[in-house]
Amino acid sequence: MGFTPKERYDAQDLIRIVAQLRAPQGCPWDREQTHASIRMNFIEETYEAVDAIDQNDAHLLCEELGDVLLQVALHSQMEAEKGTFSFDDVCDGICKKLIYRHPHVFGESSAATTGQALANWEALKNAEKGRATAKDRLESVPRSFPALMRAAKLQKRAGAYGFAYQKPEDALNDVKDEMAELEQAMQGQGNAAEEAGDLLFAAAGLVRALGADPEQVLTGASDRYQSRVIRCEELAGSDALAGLSDEERRVLWKQAKQEEQSSKV
Repeated sequence: MGFTPKERYDAQDLIRIVAQLRAPQGCPWDREQTHASIRMNFIEETYEAVDAIDQNDAHLLCEELGDVLLQVALHSQMEAEKGTFSFDDVCDGICKKLIYRHPHVFGESSAATTGQALANWEALKNAEKGRATAKDRLESVPRSFPALMRAAKLQKRAGAYGFAYQKPEDALNDVKDEMAELEQAMQGQGNAAEEAGDLLFAAAGLVRALGADPEQVLTGASDRYQSRVIRCEELAGSDALAGLSDEERRVLWKQAKQEEQSSKV
């Protein structure tokens, strides 16, 4: 199979390149891959694209989106080789889906606000997927989602059936109840790990009741934790951080936290 370099490539070139990589005389590694073997690649590339968005780096985002697109092309090529579907079928499917779920743009319906547009989208999606019950909607949330993201999605969908907090204080009370149950379990009156999971789930509900996204809130907490530990190491100077006493570390942590809070004022 011949290949002629070009000054600029497009989507069709990508399809041809991937097909050549998977061809008998192509790349041994690419030929050996399956959907399962590159599953994690897809996840990693997607997160790297999200990280580029968080960094507000357009150049990096362009590169990372290309890596995500490569994953789409690879999976599509694997199925094209079996005769099931092609990259063009993938494009056809998403175009039809966008047209169907935007009747206020491509049809006769109307949606004057973002809320109305989202409501239309959700209603059409449920009709399209045949999701008529709470069971249908909850079971369609992928178990492969990150646990916190899945918890939030389940809570949101259950909210349409009345399982929603009226105010944040109600969610906080649930967190306190779960904390009490965890304390009892830790004293031998239950499964502590299971109760800890219930506490995390309740905490996700509290974050949502506060109008925030649990995944983003935890990411922010992780960022703060990372910065504080690094600052503690800087403050420890020549002393090895791991060799400090618990009290010495607590002092450094308190200082690092105060510095962080002062910088926000």
